Amino acid sequence: MDTDFWHQKWKAREIGFHQTEANPLLIKWFKELALEQGNRVFLPLCGKTLDIAWLLSNGYRVAGAELSETAIEELFLDLGLEFEITIVGNLKHYVGQDIDIFVGDIFDLSASILGTVDAIYDRAALVALPEVMRRQYSSHLMQITNRAPQLVICLEYDQDLMAGPPFSISATEFSRHYRGVYQLSLLESVGVAGGLKGCAATENAWLLLEGQEI
Repeated sequence: MDTDFWHQKWKAREIGFHQTEANPLLIKWFKELALEQGNRVFLPLCGKTLDIAWLLSNGYRVAGAELSETAIEELFLDLGLEFEITIVGNLKHYVGQDIDIFVGDIFDLSASILGTVDAIYDRAALVALPEVMRRQYSSHLMQITNRAPQLVICLEYDQDLMAGPPFSISATEFSRHYRGVYQLSLLESVGVAGGLKGCAATENAWLLLEGQEI
């Protein structure tokens, strides 16, 4: 992972990827994961997304992984939550009421450190990584979460017209990462209002449930 790239993005406040409200596809489709209040949802590369506030307000516990410590300090400030910090291996562990975030490289996060995960919500992780790293990431994510069900929101556009991140993830590539482990369902595809940096783009919501898809 290009850690310097993302640290510089936060330092320069180049965080156009940070949405100003909870993602509508999360609100519409999260129920498909069939979770109960109190279940723990893992958000990889979570930043300070307002999706976290939505999950907490609906009674879920949240775990996250994020490279930028600035983002997590701002997250807890925005949430109005007190927190404690401990060091776990190469990671800093921020812990507050019903929320804990591991700050550092997600590839340093193990299943034993992360703990039990009931579901994964990935809105900005897969699309943030270059193609070679996406293969490593998807495999690592399944390993550390014991293949927990996922709600994944991806972007799809003509990659020749714009360099990522965020990167374009086609249905073919997405299937390549997760087929054979999950049953994949494309819940909805919606056009990105105004495009993505002037490029027409589609936001795809995928549901990944236990069970192999051939």
